[in-house]
Amino acid sequence: MKLKQQPDDFRVEELTDVVAGAAGEFALYRLDKTGWTTPDALSAIRRRWQLDARRVSYGGLKDRHAVTSQHVTVFHGSKRNLSHERVTVTYLGQCAEPFTAADIRANRFTITMRSMSDNAVSHAEAALREVADAGLPNYFDDQRFGSVGEGAEFVAKEMVFGRFERALWLALAAPYEHDRADVKREKATLVGLWGKWPECQAKLPKGHARSLVSYLAAHPTDFKGAVARLRPELQGLYLSAYQSYLWNKMLSAWLTSTLDSANLTDVELKLGKVPAPVRVPEEHRGAWESLTLPLPSARVKPEPGVAWLPIVEEVLKAEGLTLAELKVKGMQKPFFSKGDRPASIKAEKISNFADADELNKGRRKLVLRFDLPKGSYATMLVKRIAC
Repeated sequence: MKLKQQPDDFRVEELTDVVAGAAGEFALYRLDKTGWTTPDALSAIRRRWQLDARRVSYGGLKDRHAVTSQHVTVFHGSKRNLSHERVTVTYLGQCAEPFTAADIRANRFTITMRSMSDNAVSHAEAALREVADAGLPNYFDDQRFGSVGEGAEFVAKEMVFGRFERALWLALAAPYEHDRADVKREKATLVGLWGKWPECQAKLPKGHARSLVSYLAAHPTDFKGAVARLRPELQGLYLSAYQSYLWNKMLSAWLTSTLDSANLTDVELKLGKVPAPVRVPEEHRGAWESLTLPLPSARVKPEPGVAWLPIVEEVLKAEGLTLAELKVKGMQKPFFSKGDRPASIKAEKISNFADADELNKGRRKLVLRFDLPKGSYATMLVKRIAC
């Protein structure tokens, strides 16, 4: 099966109940883009319109390798449209508040799965009926783990355990599958001259890595200080990746401890297989459909006897941690997010049709349409139904 063989094979439209009008301090726009990340597209818009980043607000990140539509507000923004290299901004009107994630009702997907055999199409269609009945486990998918390198080590885990030199090495020098040639050269310098900070500083090009190495040249053993100087957005990525990994382990443990193996199937993710329900017996359906699990963090203060606590404790014990220890000691920032995440989701308005695949001779394609709640991953549904 081939996914995203061309950008139009993966389309996502943000759905909202926000209605623009004539009044309000915030201009509301629809942002349509192809081949851009959301931050990069917004940076281009800010440059064209000479906007301070603090004036711009949006609800979520949309895939680069897709055709996407989402909403953006600009404080005292202009009442005009913009077109720029596969980015289109359409003015919709005014509103009283900035657009945020809370304003997203759902995301609507149209996905084309290509280069499939007849048997693969039949399997996917049957699995889609199972998903419609049993629901979909709300795992964080591989996009969440882009900061995890080839060794599958987590920067944030090293930070939690106070192993700041290892954390910094993973952040700066660990190889990643999609490293560009210039990044590979920079990492080779870091690996070869690690600990020889003045020499390393002299060899590195200008950039974030060299600024951290410059700090170490003046403070050779203060790895915590160097980690604290990582860009805030990188710190956030590292913590969210580890927290999401732990949350996935919690959901996996709940499913395997609650449903027998005959009612489960495996879904392959970057960091290993996870279980998903094929069917949910009636005696477990209520618990499954109402289950929420906390994002693990020292900020979580569970009530005594809460049903999910033993699972959380067991998952963290395997990591050598407790809930109270899941923080970066000695640093006010960064910190793990606090919140709850539904364990199961329902895809709404599901439809599908199969046809000959015009891009792959002699093969079939399956076109899916469905809505998912915000924060959920359409690629999880694709992986669940694919052979």
